Amino acid sequence: MALRIIPYVMFLLAVVVTPARALELPDGAAGAIRQVIEAQITAFQADDGAAAFAQASPTIRGIFGDVDTFMTMVKQGYRPVYRPRSFTFRDLVEWRGQPTQEVVVVGPDGQVVLALYSMQQQDDGRWLINGCALVQLPDGAA
Repeated sequence: MALRIIPYVMFLLAVVVTPARALELPDGAAGAIRQVIEAQITAFQADDGAAAFAQASPTIRGIFGDVDTFMTMVKQGYRPVYRPRSFTFRDLVEWRGQPTQEVVVVGPDGQVVLALYSMQQQDDGRWLINGCALVQLPDGAA
């Protein structure tokens, strides 16, 4: 039992111990990043898999290959962002070398998580989601 907990604890330590630095991006970048994340959450809420998948980077689309596989993963592993009660944008930081938007999400069960959206700027200037890590927050931490 304890051995199964170790990877989870190590992930949490990596999230907590890895310092996030405030990030300065060109004018309009922060707003564009928020729009992409909002568009994906809105698409999830409408069960519009194609629109949600379109907000993912080519790397993420390559990993999952198609909309159905992507949506299955989201429904199973990312329930808070698939069906949030609410979400609030926090800081835009650099985390693990990537621009990362912090979003506090209240999931459908009332649990509060910190969603760390890693972002990737495309050659044409657009921002797309290049990954999302969910970190459980202690009660009252929102």
